[in-house]
Amino acid sequence: LKAGGIAGVCVDLILFPLDTVKTRLQSPQGFRKAGGFRGIYAGVPSTAIGSFPNAAAFFITYENVKSVLPHGSSSYLSPATHMVAASLGEVVACLIRVPSEVIKQRAQVSPSSSTLRILSHTLYQEGIQGLYRGYKSTVLREIPFSLVQFPLWESLKDLWSWKQGHVVDSWQSAVCGAFAGGFAAVVTTPLDVAKTRIMLAKAGSSNASGNVLAALGGIWRTQGLSGLFAGVVPRMAAISLGGFIFLGTYEKSRQLLL
Repeated sequence: LKAGGIAGVCVDLILFPLDTVKTRLQSPQGFRKAGGFRGIYAGVPSTAIGSFPNAAAFFITYENVKSVLPHGSSSYLSPATHMVAASLGEVVACLIRVPSEVIKQRAQVSPSSSTLRILSHTLYQEGIQGLYRGYKSTVLREIPFSLVQFPLWESLKDLWSWKQGHVVDSWQSAVCGAFAGGFAAVVTTPLDVAKTRIMLAKAGSSNASGNVLAALGGIWRTQGLSGLFAGVVPRMAAISLGGFIFLGTYEKSRQLLL
């Protein structure tokens, strides 16, 4: 719990400006109207509050599921174990992540409004379910992401450990995490764009219903391939750096705490 929480807070706060740029590039009103480079830390209180419990919930679930299912470098079931553990971890973590993400993204594209004001407005207009708008699209983004990232991260660590004859150091784990995260970020960008559009959509609009396929279809018809991959560079940069910081900090914190 502590290791995952510490890792989550470090990565989310350090890389917040890149996340803001990515959100504004993906926003339906366009980068400049969404705020451009102004108020780059808009929405950071929401992230600061949600980051620790979100990351902790993921790693508690991930490690516990992994310990129950067969795993290990010699097991051919190891990649499947990491996929199942990561997917279940994301489903649980999204219960905390989604409300934080909804408020954060709305603040990022409205830098003149405070996080508290956006929270109260969302609750007044849509109630608690407004905070969970985009839960399904977030899970549909995170599960494919985890199916790519975590088995790749674990496989790279195993390969590096085998090559050097001992378990990887925390910095080596971080390098593996950066590569795995960057690759996963690129291939799941269209799902991230759809999730952003759903969370930012006005109440009552077609995107507000949360239909991921309809959101992807709308983006494809109006903006084509470039729309589906809007913000891919800052997303890849943030998640590569995030993978380095997040998974490296997690491994180091875990070693120190255990």
